[in-house]
This record gives sequence, C-alpha cells and structure tokens, in this order.
Amino acid sequence: MRKPHIILINVDQWRGDCLGIEDHPTVRTPYLDSLAQEGARFGRAYAATPSCIPARAALHTGLTPRSHGRVGYQDGVPWNYPVTLAGEFTRHGYQTQAVGKMHAYPERERLGFENVLLHDGYMHFGRRRDRTWESVDDYVPWLRERFSPDADYFEHGLNCNALTARPWDKPEHLHPTNWVVTQSINFLTRRDPRRPFFLYLSFHRPHPPLDPPAWAFEQCLDMPMTDPPVGDWTDIFQSTHTSHRADLNAGLLKPDQLRLARAGYYGHLLHIDHQINRFLEALEEFSLHRDCYVCFVSDHGELLGDHHLYRKFLPYEGSSRVPLILKGPPGCGIQAGSRINEPVELRDVMPTLLSCAGLPVPDVVEGRSFLPLARGETADWRTHLHGEHISFGDSSTQWLTDGHEKYIWFSQWDREQLFDLDEDPDELHDLSTTRPGRTAHWRQVLIKELEGREEGFTDSQRLIAGRPQYPCLSHLRKQMTQ
Repeated sequence: MRKPHIILINVDQWRGDCLGIEDHPTVRTPYLDSLAQEGARFGRAYAATPSCIPARAALHTGLTPRSHGRVGYQDGVPWNYPVTLAGEFTRHGYQTQAVGKMHAYPERERLGFENVLLHDGYMHFGRRRDRTWESVDDYVPWLRERFSPDADYFEHGLNCNALTARPWDKPEHLHPTNWVVTQSINFLTRRDPRRPFFLYLSFHRPHPPLDPPAWAFEQCLDMPMTDPPVGDWTDIFQSTHTSHRADLNAGLLKPDQLRLARAGYYGHLLHIDHQINRFLEALEEFSLHRDCYVCFVSDHGELLGDHHLYRKFLPYEGSSRVPLILKGPPGCGIQAGSRINEPVELRDVMPTLLSCAGLPVPDVVEGRSFLPLARGETADWRTHLHGEHISFGDSSTQWLTDGHEKYIWFSQWDREQLFDLDEDPDELHDLSTTRPGRTAHWRQVLIKELEGREEGFTDSQRLIAGRPQYPCLSHLRKQMTQ
C-alpha cells in the first residue's frame, strides 16, 4: 500500500488565537480557516518552552524539555539528537526536504533531512561578516541573483526582535515568505515520484522584523483593533515598563507604536495565509492533494502587548499557546471541522505525523499521537502539561495547565499565579490567593514534576526558590566543552 505524503507547515511566533476561525477581531486567515474546516483544530495546543530553539527541539525530537535539555534560549549548543522526526521518515524510505528556518547548530545541521534549503532570518549568532552567506543561508544568494549583487534582507533596518514596523522594501515575490513557498513548489517539481515525501515548510515570519508587503500592512492598519488584555497582576513586571528599547520584552508602548506593531504582525499572518494557499493550490495542480496529510503549527506565540508584555518566553496564553491544525486525505477518519480541547504540545507532532504515515514511533519519543483525538476516538489522554522557561531576566517560570486552569511558579521570585482559563481566557485575574485549595493542588503536581531535577527545585515536600539555573541542562552543557 502506498504511503501518504506528509507536509508540516511551521510558522514562527504565531499566536494560538490569531486565526479567523477563532473569531479574532482583526486577523483574517481565510485559507487556514478552510484548512481547519476540512481537518481538526486543536484549541489547547502549547509550546512547553516558548522560544525558538527549545520549542523546535521538542518539535523535531518528540521529547520533553527535561530530556532534550533545552529549558531556555541559548545559541551555539550542538544538536546531537540520534532520533529525529525527519530522520525517521528518511530511514523508512521517504524523500525528506526542509525549506526555511531550522535554528539548529551548526547551522547546516540537517536534523535527519536529506536536503535543507536554509533561511533562519537575522541571527546575531550566525550573521558574521567573516563568513560567507552560503555557509549559513540559501535565501540571500538567491535574492542577490534576482535583485542586485549586494541585496540583503536587512536593508530596511528593522531588527529581528524589534517592535518597529514598515512594509517590505522589495518586490513581494522576493520576500522570505514567498521564497519558502517558491522553493517548496520547486521541490514538488523535482521530487522522486516513486517515493513518498516528507516536506517541511518553515516560515521565519510572523517573527519580527515586522515587514509584510505593503498591501497586507495597509489592510491590517485600517482594521479595527481591540485593546490588548491587561491583567490585575501586571505590577509584578513594573520594573520593566520604563525601557525605550525597540526590542523590549515588556513596556508601555505609545498607542501609535502599538498599532503599527500589531498591523505589521497581523499583516504577516495575512501574507502567510495567502502564500500557504498558493502552495496548497500547487499541490492540487500536481494531483497530490488527495494523498497528503497537512499539519500547520507554530513554535510559540507572541504576547503583542498583552499585560504590557511583548515577544515570548512567558507561560501566558499569548506566548505559550499555538495554532495547530491537522488535515488528512479522504477516508483518513479525521473529523472535519472539529475542535479538540485536550492539552497537546509540540512534542506530540512527531509521533502524530509518524502515525499518519503508518510508521512506528521510536520508544525514546515522549510525545503522544493526537491522531486518535482528531478522529474523535476516546483516548486516555494526559491530565496536564508541564512547561518552563529559564532566565527571562530574573523571572524564570515553571507552569502547568490542563486546558482549564493554569498554574505558574516564578522560580526566582517564589511567586505563584493561578488562572481559570474557562472563565477567564485572557488571564486577567490571578486566583492563587482566592482559590488556595486549587493552588495547593497544582503546587503538589509541580513538585512531583520537578523531583530529581539537577537544579534542586524541590526536596519532594516543597518548592525551593532561587536555585541556580541555566538555559541548557548539564548533559547539553557538557557537549559545549567537548
């Protein structure tokens, strides 16, 4: 029996609520909405470690942060995982191709793919003038062949984490978003027709720079925008609200600055949505659409002014919750138009896609296939997710959610928060003191999760604040010195 083709579309920094089908007041994503109506949508999907590198480690290995070892953001740490998502597809005879952002190290680490066309975006760690573009990037040489010999994606001057926004400064077909789709369609042309394929489309946007094409920027700038939610607890970040940096993680932007930033961000979503449709139409033109599973997911979200916070790292919904859609071929059993609310995580993508292809899931994988959930089958699913992120300033966090409640422990401050996501999806009200029984319940769950951790977060009886922490656990730090 012929194996199905598998397509994984990964976007960077796309909030879980930013789909038209989620009734977002500003965002328009008609083509992703259509994909969701034809497949299953997961309303409580999360990144356990919501920043680029550790989130992608979970996506590509199927492991928890405790196992893959990346519990915060740190560049330059080798990726030496013997079992990966692409590696399993390659091992079982799939033709495997990645296009776009990998964010691995060394930059040309392929993570099991047979071929990678790479564009990680502006990476301070890798963008050095003593290296050739070809050693770390495939997009810029392509751009220079088509535009000018000295062309660069940084000519407009927007930093890679900045909240400043302006339209793309070159013809739209040269935008990095278009490049991912152009190269992916080229793969469909050149692929080996005798083999099933696993294709990874990895968009750098809507991660800043906030530079969508002018039409998308202007459409979103003219759209009505509701004020971001601001909780009754945001004073805990008061010390960060005086920064004037353009790439700040927390602060009080002026209204015009915030509106421009949101227009730039939403413009990226609109542009990507159109380009995804371009790819899906090409898939149909190649008569491949009826033999494919398509999964759409983000590595993490973007706070975008929620609670006067920006970027990612933190466990709040804007940062940690991600969009997740799975559509299959006719007869696959996925319930069209369904919305599943069990808590799923990025580590679950690997076993799910392997299951879609009818391939075995390696024993080392800690995620679980959510394909049965998408089919409407009764499943003994997990009771909760555990997430963490180390060293966002001095406010490192450990957190838990079952999709209904969320518990957060600031491991340096020794402060707790509790939110009722059913009644308060915007996390406006911290209930940690008004519902002490629920807070105590979750505290005990976290103590159990953290038992045996090298940082010494617990003695099995209580949580211990102020412990030394590092973005990578010791088994990865050792690799840096070898």
